[in-house]
Amino acid sequence: MDRVLDIGILSGPAVIATWILAAVALLLLIAIRPSRRWIRGRWMLTAAVAAVGFGVVGIALTWLLADHYNLFGVVLTADSRMWIALAFAGIGIALASLWRATWRRAIAAPLAIVLFALTGAMGVNIAFGQYPTLRAALGLPAFGAADLPPVDPGDADRPTIDDWTPPAGMPAQGTVGTVTIPATASGFAARPAVVYTPPAALTDNPPLLPVLIIMSGQPGSPEDPLTAAHLQQSLDAYAAAHDGLAPFVVSPDQLGSPDANPMCIDSALGNSATYLTVDVPNWIRANLPVLDAPGGWGIGGLSQGGTCSIQLGAAHPELFSAILDASGEEFPSLGDEATTIARGFAGDQAAYEAAKPAAIMAAHAPYQDMIAVFGVGSDDAGFLPGVQRIYQEAQAAGMTASYVEAQGSAHDATAWSYIFQQGLETIADHWGLGR
Repeated sequence: MDRVLDIGILSGPAVIATWILAAVALLLLIAIRPSRRWIRGRWMLTAAVAAVGFGVVGIALTWLLADHYNLFGVVLTADSRMWIALAFAGIGIALASLWRATWRRAIAAPLAIVLFALTGAMGVNIAFGQYPTLRAALGLPAFGAADLPPVDPGDADRPTIDDWTPPAGMPAQGTVGTVTIPATASGFAARPAVVYTPPAALTDNPPLLPVLIIMSGQPGSPEDPLTAAHLQQSLDAYAAAHDGLAPFVVSPDQLGSPDANPMCIDSALGNSATYLTVDVPNWIRANLPVLDAPGGWGIGGLSQGGTCSIQLGAAHPELFSAILDASGEEFPSLGDEATTIARGFAGDQAAYEAAKPAAIMAAHAPYQDMIAVFGVGSDDAGFLPGVQRIYQEAQAAGMTASYVEAQGSAHDATAWSYIFQQGLETIADHWGLGR
């Protein structure tokens, strides 16, 4: 079963097989008349009209839901729109073929509709890169329980990062597993977190290492940054080039459930801010051999998690010295300002304004030793202007800020993977791991 659940659905045999099956089904629907009562020319014309008509319906629905009502919170890419239009076109042909159809066609056409819908969904997923495997698409956990290294190695003297020499037999890659981080101070109903342990920390006497708290987008789960955004591969690649050294990564749940958005503040929606700035750091100090805050501590995230990273990183320079904001919003939001203020801030306009990253940075400026990396996809029309403004405001507040733009990507995992890779190198080198 695990082998089936771990089938890749972004590329590889499963994707190719699905495309081939869909293409064959489409050709058969078009080439074979539904019944002898259909004149071939009339059926071909009907199929063409159905394809065009339903394709237009797909495009119109996409515009209505994604652009007009902003139901998904992002601007869909041209690839995503194409896949939706093609799926609707195929479904239109299949529905048209049911008119005066034989009983065989009456069975085959619904199966083709399911296949076309699946192909369209797979195409959109490929465009976004959100679900790399069937397991991820079904919301099943990708990792087992974490096996963490001891905080105190015993009587051995710890080497420093500068003095570190990798011992023989050091693992080539880090490990990833889930942990439960108690919400002792916050009472926040968090799902299990995910922890990446670098190769150096898997040896008998490792140095104390930095730690990077990374958050998913919304909807999302704690494993998304390491799987969908390929942060695990970036961490292993960095460690392989630097004697096994890389930061610990802790990916906690800042949402509570996939579709919730407590906006990384303390409110009636949940004490997410306290969970992330009190409970999670307390757990890290007690369970991981990490450097002291803030010098070796950072916070980051993608999309909604990116918004959280600049909110909390900017508000807590005593805790964090690095921020990695991948495609974050300019300010916390529940879709529109009125709803955000009413539900997240109990109607308090002033509290809402104070929670905006720009206001937080202005209140804490000038920053003395804060590095920040801001990134966004070049085609992410909905988020790019806001990311650029936050980047400029961070510079003005005294942060050592840099800007990364993922060319040809939008609000998707391709962009986040690139931004995380570039940001990891910048921050890890700043922490001295590049030596």
